[in-house]
Amino acid sequence: MAEAVVLINVDIGREEDVFNKLLELDEVKEVYIVYGVHDIVTVIESPDMDSMRVLITQKIRKIEGVKSTTTSIVIKKQIKR
Repeated sequence: MAEAVVLINVDIGREEDVFNKLLELDEVKEVYIVYGVHDIVTVIESPDMDSMRVLITQKIRKIEGVKSTTTSIVIKKQIKR
């Protein structure tokens, strides 16, 4: 399983629209609207790197209102409880 954090910049006023479209994607596990350099942060999972590439380039980047993305591939994960 491949996992990544995707930082997304959107057109002004399109945050909620993009947020809701991301929630429709099965591979999207978490979505946050944030203040700062980026507008939305999302955590995605896919079976492998090829399907992750398709998810990012063909699904996420094609959402109307998305201006740009920056992807960080997860190599180690620990959830603190």
